[in-house]
Amino acid sequence: MNAPGETTLGVSEERRAAAVACGAHALHDGYTDLIYMMLPVWQAEFGLSYAALGLMKTVFSGTLAGFQIPSGFLAERVGAPLVLALGTAFAGLGYCFTGLSQGIAPLVAALFIGGLGASAQHPLASSVVACAFAGPRSLKALGTYNFAGDIGKMTVPAAASLLLVVLPWREALGLLGGCGLLAAIVIFIAMPRFAGEAPAAKSEPTSRAPSRFTQFGFPLLLSVGVIDSATRMGFLTFLPFVLKAKGASVPTIGLAFTLVFAGGAAGKLVCAFIGARIGAVATVWLTEALTALTIVALLPLPLDVALLLLPIVGIALNGTSSVLYGSVPDLVAPAKRQRAFGIFYTGTIGAGAISPALYGLLGDAIGVTPTLVTLAAIVLLTLPLTLMLRPALAARVSAAS
Repeated sequence: MNAPGETTLGVSEERRAAAVACGAHALHDGYTDLIYMMLPVWQAEFGLSYAALGLMKTVFSGTLAGFQIPSGFLAERVGAPLVLALGTAFAGLGYCFTGLSQGIAPLVAALFIGGLGASAQHPLASSVVACAFAGPRSLKALGTYNFAGDIGKMTVPAAASLLLVVLPWREALGLLGGCGLLAAIVIFIAMPRFAGEAPAAKSEPTSRAPSRFTQFGFPLLLSVGVIDSATRMGFLTFLPFVLKAKGASVPTIGLAFTLVFAGGAAGKLVCAFIGARIGAVATVWLTEALTALTIVALLPLPLDVALLLLPIVGIALNGTSSVLYGSVPDLVAPAKRQRAFGIFYTGTIGAGAISPALYGLLGDAIGVTPTLVTLAAIVLLTLPLTLMLRPALAARVSAAS
């Protein structure tokens, strides 16, 4: 049975919901990572320092992270289709305006607009998938949605690279931004109207008080997500230095990151299906234990063997995220999912942004190898937290039946 407030949909509506959410995730994540490719172009155009270039990325990512919760609140009032469509339009306008920028201040303003628009995607598109698919199918669908973001990270910058061969950068960004405006229209028309609407809350029984397990389930899940995200970004920060110490050249380090990201993309999809079969708790134990083990194993290995291990490291590092995102609907009432996804993504993205600086301070104090061993030990803290989640997940499943 569906949980109270959940929606039973036909196959065509499910497919539309999944297509809209995955398409939005691919486009928005592609926009986010396109900034990395544009930094050298903007440095040459505007004579920016490295600190100023860092500010460009911080403005976009910080705005994206900071406005996710307000986006969820707004969607509860006016509906997810409108807010996600407007967010996509703003993200596209941001890139259109970057192409028109004649100085640093307009460029920063354009990136702020883009980040503001991008803030709507994660909480709202996730809740669309969670509403459309119930039970184990929700976990699989959210894993597919998570994987779609990685597709966008590869395809949008690749498309920009091709455009820059034949067009100046301003026109190329304007064209890519225009794609966002067209996508916004498609999203508004195609998104099923069940998504994030308030009536779901009315069908939720008011007589049943939440148990102590369900009350603390979401904070526990968020804690696991924060540790997992901090581990992932901390490890990626130190990976080039580990490989350099093994004698890796710059092209080899680039290959290493490709191997990690390819494994990560596969892990997001595969671990969601594993989680649907063996359960979220068992899957998180598997991926987090494998994360700690492979990080420690990587340190003494010679370069060639280390490169072979990196795809497995990527699977473990990124696979957990699909299971965690997929468990949010199991711990939150349907009417509160947009808000919950906003909080969850804000916490995990924020942890990923802060952790490189914190682990960097630790690396300066004790060295790279001890820091990575410490990082591997910290990720094991997720294991007892995940065990504490088991009663909450069981209580929610019981309430839904």
